[in-house]
Amino acid sequence: MRPGFMATADLLERIRYLNKIGIALSAERDHIKLLELILSSARTLTGADAGSLYLVEGEQLAFALVQNDSLNIHFGGSGTPLTDSFKPLPLYLAGGQSNDRLIVAHSVLHEKTVVVDDAYDADGFDFSGTRAFDEKTGYRTRSVLVVPLKNHENEVIAALQLINKQADGNTVPFPDDDIDLTQSLASQAAVALTNQRLVEELHHLFESFTRVIANAIDAKSPQTGAHCRRVPELTLMIADAASGADYPGLRDFELSREGRYELETAAWMHDCGKIVTPPHVVEKSRKLETIYDRIETIAARFAALAQTSEWQDKTDQLRDDLAFLEQTNLGGEFMNDDAIDRVKAIGRRRYPDLNGELQPLLTDDEINYLCIRKGTLTTDERQIMKDHMVHTINMLEQLPFPKHLRRVPEYAGGHHERMDGKGYPRGLTREQMSVPARMMGIADVFEALTAPERSYKKPMSLSQSLTIMGRMVEDNHLDPDLFRLFIDKRVYLTYASEYLTDAQIDEIDLDQLPGYRPA
Repeated sequence: MRPGFMATADLLERIRYLNKIGIALSAERDHIKLLELILSSARTLTGADAGSLYLVEGEQLAFALVQNDSLNIHFGGSGTPLTDSFKPLPLYLAGGQSNDRLIVAHSVLHEKTVVVDDAYDADGFDFSGTRAFDEKTGYRTRSVLVVPLKNHENEVIAALQLINKQADGNTVPFPDDDIDLTQSLASQAAVALTNQRLVEELHHLFESFTRVIANAIDAKSPQTGAHCRRVPELTLMIADAASGADYPGLRDFELSREGRYELETAAWMHDCGKIVTPPHVVEKSRKLETIYDRIETIAARFAALAQTSEWQDKTDQLRDDLAFLEQTNLGGEFMNDDAIDRVKAIGRRRYPDLNGELQPLLTDDEINYLCIRKGTLTTDERQIMKDHMVHTINMLEQLPFPKHLRRVPEYAGGHHERMDGKGYPRGLTREQMSVPARMMGIADVFEALTAPERSYKKPMSLSQSLTIMGRMVEDNHLDPDLFRLFIDKRVYLTYASEYLTDAQIDEIDLDQLPGYRPA
């Protein structure tokens, strides 16, 4: 067969290979694998024995990969870690001049391909480092091809250096067709690197945005403190414990890297609706608190009552009653009927105002506020707080989430639902909820019970928190399988070791824990 035809056939075959490389480059999502694909493909395409890939970092060229088949070395990427001997190459000298003596720096700074047939005879370039490497390893560097990689803004982002083209067992110069093909590959590689970098930058921007929103909500309310930051951590601890564990009730649950990121995003955004919740509701740390805490006004009435003839000799009782109201004003996990009856009885007493007219010691509104059974919020205020979930879902459903994040609204919007369908905002049952959404319910409750920032209660111990959660399981509020996993996999201890105080970490009697049945 004629030599010309053989050359043409070989060129066509390499063009086909170049097309395959382009497809592979555009499909590769892993950064390290992409870099390795660029260098290895360029070497295969040209028959280069060795090569390096550099990334532009400011005013330096950082080694990303160094490969040499003859010496059987592969530094960087998935190979041997780069050592200190591969220091970044400066693009400029100390005086600010271009470092044109280095062939790779020259190629990058002047945005052009550079070809050298024999490094030892090259004029204008300093190959002293190459010679030192050769002397140390016994290698002989001859032909060199350097091609810059430029992004969509015509900026050089990397450089590809190929060394010692092999042909019929000999080292030969890089011919023109190698140069053309390498430049074509470099163009495709630059597009792939740029696309990957843009995706990573958008990913980082979105991730930072979700955290800014969450941190703003946490900063808005000392009552919730770091809740929006801790819930994602605990949610992922639960998810990691469940994924692939073949656990009863959760045997089909597998969490991919993309699925984990989707759940993490949802966890960071799970309370984003609180950004529109009125601060006076979010911050209400006392039952009588509005613009100010009205307990001081009530104390003044007690003082007036103590001056009347009926109560002059009963000041100890008045002090005790006022202390009771002050304690009641703090709120708590539960207020019993006897306490409510006592508030109402105190409220029926009458004191003289400035005009000498008798007024009730407590107004109807004040009695209603003080008789709040749990926490510090009235029914109307609780509804305002509950509405943050409606706002959360509405906000998230307006965002054009990509396919890999499409379930964020469902995950984030379900952590106040109950297994029996009596939760909010949508009244979903266990069967209507995904496993990740139910996980967030466990995480949200446990974090709230153990959190140190809630002024209306002390941070609970592990035994107290798990007992309450167990009762919530029995009440069909929390998922029983996930609660059992939470205990069996000791997720609560992993979280406690990082976020709870030593005083909160106590012994758990699993035999007496409500709602818990070992797997």
